[in-house]
Amino acid sequence: MSFNKMRMPLFLIATILFGIKTYVVYRFMFDLSIENPLQEFILLVNPLASAYLIFAISVWMNPGRQMKYLRWTSLIGSLILFFNLIFYRNFTDFITIPVLFQGNNAADLTGSFLTLLHPADVLVFFDVVVIWYLSKKNFDLSVSLPKQGKIAATAVTFLLLAGNVVLAEIERPMLFVRSFDREYLVKNIGVYNYHLYDMTMQTKTRAQRVLADESEISEIESYIKDKSPDQVEKDSELYGIAENKNVIFVSIESFQNFLLDSEINGTEVAPFLSDLKESEDTISFENFYHQTAQGKTSDSEFIVENSLYPLDRGAVYFTHAQNEYNALPELLGQNGYETSVFHANNKSFWNRDVMYENIGYDEFYGEQSFELTPENSFGWGLEDKAFFDQSIEYMKAQEQPFYSKFITLTHHFPFELPEEKANIDRYDSGSNTLNQYFQTARYTDEALEGFFKKLKDSGLYEDSIIVLMGDHYGISEFHNEAMSQFLGKEVTPYVHTQLQRVPFMIHIPGYEGGEVKEEVVGQIDVKPTLLHLLGIEAENDLTFGTNMFSETKNEFTAMRDGSFVSEQYVFSKGICYDRSTGEEIGDQAEACQPIRDKVDKELQYSDNIIYGDLFRFYDFSSEHN
Repeated sequence: MSFNKMRMPLFLIATILFGIKTYVVYRFMFDLSIENPLQEFILLVNPLASAYLIFAISVWMNPGRQMKYLRWTSLIGSLILFFNLIFYRNFTDFITIPVLFQGNNAADLTGSFLTLLHPADVLVFFDVVVIWYLSKKNFDLSVSLPKQGKIAATAVTFLLLAGNVVLAEIERPMLFVRSFDREYLVKNIGVYNYHLYDMTMQTKTRAQRVLADESEISEIESYIKDKSPDQVEKDSELYGIAENKNVIFVSIESFQNFLLDSEINGTEVAPFLSDLKESEDTISFENFYHQTAQGKTSDSEFIVENSLYPLDRGAVYFTHAQNEYNALPELLGQNGYETSVFHANNKSFWNRDVMYENIGYDEFYGEQSFELTPENSFGWGLEDKAFFDQSIEYMKAQEQPFYSKFITLTHHFPFELPEEKANIDRYDSGSNTLNQYFQTARYTDEALEGFFKKLKDSGLYEDSIIVLMGDHYGISEFHNEAMSQFLGKEVTPYVHTQLQRVPFMIHIPGYEGGEVKEEVVGQIDVKPTLLHLLGIEAENDLTFGTNMFSETKNEFTAMRDGSFVSEQYVFSKGICYDRSTGEEIGDQAEACQPIRDKVDKELQYSDNIIYGDLFRFYDFSSEHN
């Protein structure tokens, strides 16, 4: 039977094709976890509801415009789905409006983009080809309805959407209130309705600064002071141990804790860092978690510098670079430190040149400060060994004491390393990303060992403390199958959360009290900890983190999606686990809910500070009651 005889309107054909295509992409190309039959049913319903919403609008148009509208909306909708798929493969996340406005970063992502393409991606556009073909005049699949028919067709849209929302609220109560986890939104309302929700949230947050007033910061101040009454403990053994010493802070790209003490075919992945964490002049933290979101490295910088949480949408470095902050480099500058950043990338990437100036950095040694050649550049740019070697002379020229932050590049996704530079075998799994991950990690480990030697040769080592921190994960949930193979166990939400641990080491030359500490801490705690070691008092500072050596540490370490780790529990993907055993806890409400409520409040307070630019109402130099 020909399409001409069956006369099914093209907008309905497009709805079915586009809806089924989207469901297949959700189910088999995204790594969305399906936990029950209701989630499966909603995952099937929401793409059909979204597709009908998009294509049913065409019934209000004349036949010629109907065909044109259906062609272009199917293409645009498919492109939205395709770019979300590529983004998800890298970040296990979905695109937000703030990320779209960070387009100046796109050129730097070209190499990564190509590695994320799969042959099956052409199927995302299969329905587009069919719709364009059927929109030709000889098929005549337009529809001409009376006004009542158009109204009825439109009413179906609202019924489908309402049904979708009701089912979503049944499956995930308070879905639009507890919206830290974008995966839950996409699973329940679909990627297209999620983007409409995201646009609404963007409008709301833009208005938040205009409507903010100083009463909001007073409430947050009371919360922080009540939570952490003893920010400065002068009688601590480590208080002021690094007073007037240089601080060399190394942010190690994409370096996760599981790399330490790991081997590939009998060869250690990170021998230098593995030994350093056990040395007598190093204090390392076994349970230190990164807390970044969409801003990745820039988020880790923001958290460390401000002891505030990142935003759940976009990167603060880009969206709120002109806000008032009381950042670590500014505080150190007020206490006689020269402050600088070394990063062999272009200065505008993540808007760093603007943000750095605002938060008090004196100098930014970006890509223009280094000599790049074909021999010393690959992947994302200048390789780490040359980066550290070329930085030494700049460091020696700085006035002491100084605070210098280094951001490495070699161990960056997609983890590409010339074969002749690799000193460890590739791993053998179904994930090329994980296979290459160990080689670039080993190369960065070697670069750090060389950096320590250079510091000793230059005379800077003895007068400095060296802080090393992994900035964020390198292996996303998209590679869970390969990670399960490497770890020898299934990557459950509990295991995934444990994989968010990154190295954090404080190396103090001449100190003989080194230890590996077991406390649960995170990037939010770095700022107060460094100020403690340097003997710098900031009693009027407002931070959500606490000094890691304090007896009154945070009750929890919160992630941006609302999950958390405490001394007793791990909460992830809506499941409460016993932290020591990894077993699910039956009565989750009683165990994890009280901390969940505190986590949500703290994340909201931090968001309010950023969106409302609330620090403009606060005088950090005055006593507050």
